[in-house]
Amino acid sequence: MTIEELLAAKKAKVAEMNKILEENPESMSEETAAAFDALEASIKELDQQIDRKNRAAKYAEDQATAGAGRKTSPAAPARPRQDDDSNGFEDLAEFASSVYRVGVGGDRDPRLQVLGADGVHRETGSTDGYMVPQAISRKIFTLMFEGEPDLMSMVDSEPTSSNSVRMLKDEATPWGGMGIQAYWGAEASKLKRSKLETEGANCDVQKVHAFVEASEELLEDAPRLNSRLTVGSSQAIKWKVNEAIYEGSGVGMPLGFMKSKSKIQVAKESGQESNTIVFDNVTKMYIRSLSPSRSIWLANQDIFPQLMRLKYEDDSPAWAPNNSGIAGAPGGFLMGRPIQFSDLCNTLGEEGDLNFVEPMGYYMPMRRGVKYSSSMHLLFDYDKQCFKWTFRVGGQPFLSKPVSPKHGTSTRSHFVTLAARA
Repeated sequence: MTIEELLAAKKAKVAEMNKILEENPESMSEETAAAFDALEASIKELDQQIDRKNRAAKYAEDQATAGAGRKTSPAAPARPRQDDDSNGFEDLAEFASSVYRVGVGGDRDPRLQVLGADGVHRETGSTDGYMVPQAISRKIFTLMFEGEPDLMSMVDSEPTSSNSVRMLKDEATPWGGMGIQAYWGAEASKLKRSKLETEGANCDVQKVHAFVEASEELLEDAPRLNSRLTVGSSQAIKWKVNEAIYEGSGVGMPLGFMKSKSKIQVAKESGQESNTIVFDNVTKMYIRSLSPSRSIWLANQDIFPQLMRLKYEDDSPAWAPNNSGIAGAPGGFLMGRPIQFSDLCNTLGEEGDLNFVEPMGYYMPMRRGVKYSSSMHLLFDYDKQCFKWTFRVGGQPFLSKPVSPKHGTSTRSHFVTLAARA
């Protein structure tokens, strides 16, 4: 078989795999799974055959070039390399430029032939465009988690292939009289029973996307295109997900902890001046946390002058700068716990300008590019050069309401916020 025939065979098998995934989005029978695995094995064998033919063609080209005494430029782009997942493309810019040439009626780059049936990527019956090579998709996903620490990288995330995850919550406490309990008992006495108390909750996995139009001028400038598309799209998606974790409505997006019933709001002090933060605010927030040793302060940078004025009773500062370069505390420490500044938080004086949160108290299921077809992909049409990156994620706090302590009347939670002081 020629390389073109091998590529066509691979394309057909990839289409079959995608069809199986579309028809079996959550689970497969043993027979279907075996058929899927057989297709994957066949594709790997085709990859090896294509690789061998590519190497042989390269050797022949090198020999011809050496005989001519000079290196000749190939008339067409290089064939896909099969030893990586980039399909022979150096980066997103080179890939996008090839897609653009097809969109304006130019010749199709041979490296695009393995990226979709009939030249388009089909997902759930659509003909969206060319599927981004796996290596580039993974790079964009990685960029979403790089840089300064953020909520998205700190919450309790879990990969899933489903569009909805059923959570089983056990919100019973050892002292509450419900759920699993322990008892003292005499020898040979009848054991007391307790029962695991669970409550089911659905957590839907929603789709967030960045849909970008690129001008012809930008498409012709590959370095700028690569930077703007990869970095820009990842930053936009990361911001949108972090925003949902913080204050999402729960309708068509994750439920943010600021909108959840598990949040505790600490009131301002009697007679406290507007647009201020006092030490009693901080201590009362601290004692309302369910897990203060694992929590962080999440604050708007506008409150920084107020932090510098906070003092213990012995007049020592409650806020300490980060002199050790600890990555998780770019804003220093308040009562020994790290501070992270974020524009997600409201400005000084409004509710949420200072929050004490335990990120692991938030559950976030993610579809992390399952079988690669659920990851980001590139779109185009013939009038506008459009690029769409999609990411599927859900989320909600583990607690449905604050927890009552063994002693005392003040409830506790993973998420504590300071009320408005305007």
